[in-house]
Amino acid sequence: MLKIQPHFTQGIDTVQVLRNALQSAVELEHATLPAYLTALYSIKPGTNREAAAIIGSVSVQEMLHMTIAANILNAVGGSPVIDKPGFIPVYPGPLPMGVHEGLTISLGKLTRGLVYDVFMTIEEPEVAVAYPVKQPAIALLQQTSAALHDPGFATIGEFYQAVSDAIARMGEEIFTGDPANQVVDNGWFPPDQLFPVTDVASAQRAIQVIVEQGEGTPQSPREADNEAALAHYYRLAQIVYARRLVKDPDEPLGWSYSGAPIGIDPAGIWNLYPNAKTVDYPEGSRARTVSQQFNTTYTALLTALHITFNGQPDRLRSAIGLMYELKLTADQLVTIPLPGTDYTAAPTFEYAPVNV
Repeated sequence: MLKIQPHFTQGIDTVQVLRNALQSAVELEHATLPAYLTALYSIKPGTNREAAAIIGSVSVQEMLHMTIAANILNAVGGSPVIDKPGFIPVYPGPLPMGVHEGLTISLGKLTRGLVYDVFMTIEEPEVAVAYPVKQPAIALLQQTSAALHDPGFATIGEFYQAVSDAIARMGEEIFTGDPANQVVDNGWFPPDQLFPVTDVASAQRAIQVIVEQGEGTPQSPREADNEAALAHYYRLAQIVYARRLVKDPDEPLGWSYSGAPIGIDPAGIWNLYPNAKTVDYPEGSRARTVSQQFNTTYTALLTALHITFNGQPDRLRSAIGLMYELKLTADQLVTIPLPGTDYTAAPTFEYAPVNV
């Protein structure tokens, strides 16, 4: 279970402290994206389709969660800050909000170890249900009990609950933001997931979307309001256990990892250089040139999102367009062999200011 320093959940007793907490939430939701995207970019086109679909869907929803957090921050009179070097975490390293020192986020190719050790830890609910794995070869990987709370730490779910509780205590008068700044584009996200935040009720409903998409509910591995979708934790677990999580009337918990297989074909994974920096690639090399192009596009994306969340919500579509451009550049980068090694080049997600 992802844990944060307790001061992030304690003492949210003024509007400014609430705004600071929501800015931290925006940073956290973004900080997971480079790790997810690097794993996604490592999958060769036309291969490992099931794993690619799972990681791609989680990445899209993390973008949604970042947008929701920005909407709530705007609603309470804050201004999301995205276009700055410090917004991007250092990889390898911890996530924002003082996460548990034992968790290190790395940028690397898709492996079951990465999904289990990092991605599932990020998404783990307060009570992770250990649905049985009906495949002996990998059943040993299964967690047999829910993770225990470490003293002195709070979970990400508890953080969002503290934010929700603080909003309820402070009441309707804190909603001083301009409703015109709310980012809503139901061409990309359905109206039950992305909607204007204008009052206590809509803010709490928005927070619930974030929590339940990531963790599910204590009663089900599914998202609460979407019977077709598993929460992130259980969705990712399917890659680790190599089976779809499906309803199983023979099991007391009602579910098991016994559905269609989800394999990882190693021939379909680029052997990316882990935790790369652009400076690692020789001057004048194609790897350095394409890496710089990737970072220019990535920074342009952050700039476009900053503009979108600060008074120009109609810029969301252009920002999403930059995400597609980012993928096209990544698709070039990961094919470039690094001379003298068995690696190919990898995206570095570094800040490179540009004008958009």
